[in-house]
Amino acid sequence: MFALLDKEHSIADAGFNRWLVPPAALAVHLCIGMAYGFSVFWLPLSKALGIGKAIACTGDAGSFWGQAFTTTCDWKISSLSFMYSLFFVFLGSAAAIWGGWLERAGPRKAGVVATLCWCGGLVVSALGIKTHQLWLMWLGSGVLGGIGLGLGYISPVSTLIKWFPDRRGMATGMAIMGFGGGALIGSPLADRLMKAYATPTSVGVCETFLTLAAIYTVFMLAGSLGYRVPAAGWAPAGFTPPAASANAMITNRQVHLNRAWKTPQFWLVWIVLCLNVSATIGIIGVASPMIQEIFGGHLIGVDVRFTDLSVDQKKQVATLGAAFAGLFSLFNILGRFFWASISDRLGRKATYTVFFVAGALLYASMPGSASRGSVGLFVGAICLIASMYGGGFATVPAYLADLFGTQFVGAIHGRLLTAWSTAGIIGPVLVTSLRESQQKAGVAGEHVYDQSMYLIAGLLVAGLIANLLVQPVKAEVAMSELQLARERALAHEKATAASPGRNAGDLAGAAGAASGSGFSVLLAWALVGLPLIWGVTQTVQKIAKIF
Repeated sequence: MFALLDKEHSIADAGFNRWLVPPAALAVHLCIGMAYGFSVFWLPLSKALGIGKAIACTGDAGSFWGQAFTTTCDWKISSLSFMYSLFFVFLGSAAAIWGGWLERAGPRKAGVVATLCWCGGLVVSALGIKTHQLWLMWLGSGVLGGIGLGLGYISPVSTLIKWFPDRRGMATGMAIMGFGGGALIGSPLADRLMKAYATPTSVGVCETFLTLAAIYTVFMLAGSLGYRVPAAGWAPAGFTPPAASANAMITNRQVHLNRAWKTPQFWLVWIVLCLNVSATIGIIGVASPMIQEIFGGHLIGVDVRFTDLSVDQKKQVATLGAAFAGLFSLFNILGRFFWASISDRLGRKATYTVFFVAGALLYASMPGSASRGSVGLFVGAICLIASMYGGGFATVPAYLADLFGTQFVGAIHGRLLTAWSTAGIIGPVLVTSLRESQQKAGVAGEHVYDQSMYLIAGLLVAGLIANLLVQPVKAEVAMSELQLARERALAHEKATAASPGRNAGDLAGAAGAASGSGFSVLLAWALVGLPLIWGVTQTVQKIAKIF
């Protein structure tokens, strides 16, 4: 039974339709993407003992480590939200440490391990809620779940790029779009589950965690077992690799993981990703309070600063702030697919150039929009920035494949994700510390983010310089044919004599594939598409309140 997970048993047969692989990847990413939606649990968990009203901690129990072990008072939201730091630190660390193992073990085995970690982490967290031990939640979802995030995030990357050499950006964009979209499904689902499970003695979060663990286990296992890898040398019908002279940034050579991360190109792309993420991840964390503080009563048609609003008016503004955060998430998801697909035509380097130039201009313009009370211009700028933030994540795997080849792209991508972990610390610290310093200096609420916007624009200019410095990898860095053959043998790859035309080169050719493959493709896409549509619909309904 366990042999089914081995890479050699996941090599696709002749006639396999490659369009079955993206929905398998989406099934995994839509589940682990709930990491972005964990904030839905913080408020209920902050009243886990008091139920209606939180039981305040006193003395040592109110300290950071006291919160981790107390059983007599409720947790602070700041202590609960430490989970986010654990998520992204362990995501990057796991991807970097086990990326090489993933390339040899295959995406199916890595996907199953990711399932056990992510869903097992939810179960451990449920135990932590039941016993009111915060350290168990940190260990469960934060550490164990974070490892699952890292393995689940990179598990389909190499496989998708190999199945879609003609559409690398689009293929990875489809999967990574799921990571951004997981919260759109998980957050409203979790909210409904908590309300259904809530009783006079429980806020319903423990039961919700267990339910989500069961649901995610089914979807993630189905997606992981649905992974197939193409045989070595496979190509879709009619595809011809671009000549080096036609596009110097796309190589036909293969660079080993151990050499790739030592090249200047790797570290330049690392800086590119780190600065692109740092520029926006800090804004994500303050998206809702930011728009409330900047525009105050203008959001509800009242010419009053936020601090001067009545209690009822602040509630109305808070509702719009939450909807704004949902709008940010929606454009983050759409940008992952849109920009990654555009990069197939525009090129990865040119696409990142657009991100940095447009992003710097947009951030620099936002203080002016804020001072004029132009809500529409401000929100429009944020939406474009959110799309490029998501697009940066989705485009970078194809960027790496262009530079280093596809043999180790999953492992190289895993090491590059340490840039995400770093940005997850830099971005929020910069934005929140500048905001606090401006408030202490007595700056008006609508201007406390001005310095942050200008600083972020500067970060993006630095990212632009790093991106422009990226050049093709030198030929001598690549593996020889003998070395490549040895690595493919270690990775249990094998060539096939199957006809490329039967490997479903495109949707139009899918009808000529093996009997029933067309129905299988439609069914697979429906299973992941319908929940995503439901989640988007829920978000759009909230966003509509802005207008």
